[in-house]
Amino acid sequence: MPLAPTLVVMAKAPRIGQVKTRMARDIGAVEAWRVYRAMSANLIGRLSADGRWRTVLAVTPDKSLGAAEWPADMKRTAQGRGDLGARMQRLFDRFAPGPVVVVGSDIPGLKPAHVSAAFRALRRADLVFGPAADGGYWLVGTRCAPRPPRLFANVRWSSPHALEDTLANARGLKVALLAELEDLDDAAAYRRWRGRLGRLL
Repeated sequence: MPLAPTLVVMAKAPRIGQVKTRMARDIGAVEAWRVYRAMSANLIGRLSADGRWRTVLAVTPDKSLGAAEWPADMKRTAQGRGDLGARMQRLFDRFAPGPVVVVGSDIPGLKPAHVSAAFRALRRADLVFGPAADGGYWLVGTRCAPRPPRLFANVRWSSPHALEDTLANARGLKVALLAELEDLDDAAAYRRWRGRLGRLL
């Protein structure tokens, strides 16, 4: 019997001055907080509503696990300590076996169809990545069979080399790539997103 697929959404507690700090340097802490809070709530809502996978919210800081901002009926887990790679590896280990896909909460273009495509890709591939426009990635998934691979040593996070470095750790594994999306990390990405939003209204 196939194992149930698990989607893990990594999210940071929305606190003014503590989220989207790079973006906040240009647009202000309050606007960055407002954007992140609305964007993450929207993304969590639309992905968790899909019954094709179970959705788990992985939160940071750990002390925010019981915070009122999170959906009350949603399974939650703490991300724990360490850099992004250490925290993602911990999530893969925690939710293995079975296909596990991890995404961030700051990708406004992310839809259930992208998650579905990732799980379909894992039927044939060992790993799946959603490349980001900045050289990183907005999704990473693995079949976790027979155990989760170790993918994140010496990755240069928040750099144009993040995906390249992770793929170097995945040599010998079959990798699938999804469509490129953009996460909202800085003011330039914010302005592009606002421009696209304006054209849709």
